[in-house]
Amino acid sequence: MILKSLYKQLLGIVLTASLFYSCEETVNPDLEDAEPRLVVDAWLTNKVEDQFVKLSWTQPYLENALPTGISGATVVVTYDGGEITFTEDAEETGTYRWTPTEATSAEVFGAIGRNYTLRIVTGNETFEATSRINRTVPIDSITFKFEENDPQYPDNSYTAEFWATDPVGKGDTYWIRSYKNGVALNKPSEINVAYDAGFTAGGNFDGVTFLPPLRSVNPDEVDEDDVAISPYEPGDSVYVEIHSVTLAAYNFLNEVIIQTDRPGGFAELFSTPLANVSTNIVNVDPNGSKALGFFNVSAVSGLGKKLDE
Repeated sequence: MILKSLYKQLLGIVLTASLFYSCEETVNPDLEDAEPRLVVDAWLTNKVEDQFVKLSWTQPYLENALPTGISGATVVVTYDGGEITFTEDAEETGTYRWTPTEATSAEVFGAIGRNYTLRIVTGNETFEATSRINRTVPIDSITFKFEENDPQYPDNSYTAEFWATDPVGKGDTYWIRSYKNGVALNKPSEINVAYDAGFTAGGNFDGVTFLPPLRSVNPDEVDEDDVAISPYEPGDSVYVEIHSVTLAAYNFLNEVIIQTDRPGGFAELFSTPLANVSTNIVNVDPNGSKALGFFNVSAVSGLGKKLDE
């Protein structure tokens, strides 16, 4: 999952090192242990495909291992007129699945404006989160462009962009997800979110075509010498989805970008310190343990295209 790497404990520690030390000096910080917290990865959609809620425990920041999945939980999503239960996957600990049909998908996640509540019971604690399914926007087309003199790419490169128009009415927020040859573009630098047709609420780009930087659906790829390569070659395909997200989910994804898209080097001395990103997962007991992660329900539009040989 795109957010898997985020679910280590981001302890918000600033490591201060003297600029007079050698660049080769090794620093081994002594980090305090912390109680594991529940992490929820629940990004549901109206697509007729398996829907997943993933539960895991946080782990020490420097631990080089996948998070431990949580087994034996109860996972239910309720909405006006019904509820659905997610069943634990027998082969993947911590993964809870619901398999829709054409009819059940439309019934459950087909109503724009409907509110949903996720309820998780694990051990003796209960957690809840709410989301609203907002409208998305259809993708009109995808185009490829042959680049000869773009300084960002080598000569004779192919780039791609989608075309769509934000509907009139301020406050639509989206997560634009792209796939090259069926593989999701999920690096931190490839996370693409929009507020109306622009980047932020203050941009005032309501009801217009998405801005050019947002329309870009190009992988961030380099060769063995760390030199940018052509995003696409003849025969490659691109598939683009526009997911409606709540404003809280839009803010969450922006925080993810800030926390994970960190190039390193000297500039890191002046960057924002690591910290836990926001969450909408709440323990029903105010004195209970805290949780991390996010719950969102999206309406999705999609379109694909192949670059002809």
